[in-house]
Amino acid sequence: MAGLSCGIVGLPNVGKSTLFNALTSGHAPSSNYPFCTIDPNVGVVEVYDPRLQQLSKLSGSKQILYATMEFLDIAGLVKGASQGEGLGNVFLANIRSTDAIVHVVRCFENDDVIHVNGKVDPIGDIETIKLELILADLASCEKILAKVEKQAKVKKDLQPVVTVLKKVQDHFNENKPFSTLPLTDEEKEMLQPYPFLSGKKVLYAVNVSENDVPHMDNEYVQQVREYAEKEGNAIVSICARIEQEIAELPPEERPEFLESLGLEESGLQRLVKASFSMLGLITFLTTGEMETRAWTIRDGMSAYEAAGKIHTDIQKGFARAEVIAYDEYVGCGGRSGAKEQGKVRAEGKGYRVKDGDVVLFLHSR
Repeated sequence: MAGLSCGIVGLPNVGKSTLFNALTSGHAPSSNYPFCTIDPNVGVVEVYDPRLQQLSKLSGSKQILYATMEFLDIAGLVKGASQGEGLGNVFLANIRSTDAIVHVVRCFENDDVIHVNGKVDPIGDIETIKLELILADLASCEKILAKVEKQAKVKKDLQPVVTVLKKVQDHFNENKPFSTLPLTDEEKEMLQPYPFLSGKKVLYAVNVSENDVPHMDNEYVQQVREYAEKEGNAIVSICARIEQEIAELPPEERPEFLESLGLEESGLQRLVKASFSMLGLITFLTTGEMETRAWTIRDGMSAYEAAGKIHTDIQKGFARAEVIAYDEYVGCGGRSGAKEQGKVRAEGKGYRVKDGDVVLFLHSR
């Protein structure tokens, strides 16, 4: 599913570019001064899924194609960004194009790495960025409201939109993010054309020092955890420096290195999985001699919609979907065994695809 992306954000010098490099094994400039990332660096990351390895063995596939997510390393943000301070305008324009936010928060002490505000204060850092997003949203809301009020003088049916926009404006004036505004389904529908920044989902990537490995915990992390729980958001603890070391190793050497640190999987694997989950995404699987592949769809999508992710021709000619649950597919030793044991289900267009469904779409030419 193309175009799904998370913006990696945070104050300058919190470890954003180091994390991005580790995520993508890329080469974003990483330096000990603010704003070393000006244009967003974009990287596509594979969502590793061991189920594909199993299916590939059973099918003798020539290649494995994992689901992917896009990450953008976005310019550092400072107080006043909504008024254009620092690289504020660049930041805000880039973040509008992302589906969700991965907010990197500094949770380590290091006198050699300058903190933009002179001290390590994760909650203060979070609230600085949150306030800038709210202020940017307030400015957007005021512009939208002025335009819709003008249109409503002619089109009376727009009056309810004016009313709900005023409700949003009042909320922003109280320095509250869009995500905390109670709205009816009807009001949400009216606001659909106006995606506010402070309404995006947030995953906090708390960046700890090498000394905090393997437990990935300290008093700063605990502060962020409590803060995130109140918001209904999640956190993932990582050590960006170690993640970059892992990324630079050959893949076959990574498990041993992780084990030597007392870690079962990299923080980046957990970060990608959590980002995927945060966006409400699942994967269905296809397998055959040519390839075994994970396809990304939104949870609750129908078989007809899922077919369109593979090819519009398959969707147009949709006849039925042969579906086998992953565990049953493996347990039966493949498609033939699953058929013999009656585990293959014929599903129609309206079937809601589940995570891990192994699907074969049958269609007319």
